[in-house]
Amino acid sequence: MKANRMEAFSDGVLAIIITIMVLEFKVPEGHDWSALIELGPKILSYIFSFVYVGIYWNNHHHLLHMVRTMNGRLMWLNLLLLFWLSLVPFTTAWMGESHFAATPTALYGIVLFLAALSYWILQNAIVNQHSRDSSFVRAMSRDLKGKLSPLLYLLAVLSAYVSPWISGFFFVLVAMIWFLPDKRIEHALRGR
Repeated sequence: MKANRMEAFSDGVLAIIITIMVLEFKVPEGHDWSALIELGPKILSYIFSFVYVGIYWNNHHHLLHMVRTMNGRLMWLNLLLLFWLSLVPFTTAWMGESHFAATPTALYGIVLFLAALSYWILQNAIVNQHSRDSSFVRAMSRDLKGKLSPLLYLLAVLSAYVSPWISGFFFVLVAMIWFLPDKRIEHALRGR
């Protein structure tokens, strides 16, 4: 079995996640620009989450192109990743509603940490399928972004209780690190 079916399912789930996030917006009661300003924290939390879901969608797409054969283990690991990502709309809404209060911001970071951990586990399971493809395995073992991201998420969680601005800095930093798709996968795909 190929990864096409898992990729299509994942794409659908990620599209629904984005849809749920945007449906959280309620139309403001006012009819001027100040009515939108009041939605600032909600809009900012939505932007964070939209970018994160987009990053996962993009990198997940690249990662699944490396799957040679699908098996139950990969399907369950993919579902684990989607589970954590499906909690993003809830934590996004709570963080925006609370104007980035400490606990909602920390929970947002915890969910992102667990999604990153799940992605890393899925990636390693796919790499293990390529034990004979030494160039791909070697390229994927230099995973600085994958190792650094969970650490930065943990710092965001802990700093939420100091300042939401510090947490936000770590969220933006991780997004900047991952904004471009993983070039290691593109290089490995070209070398096939």
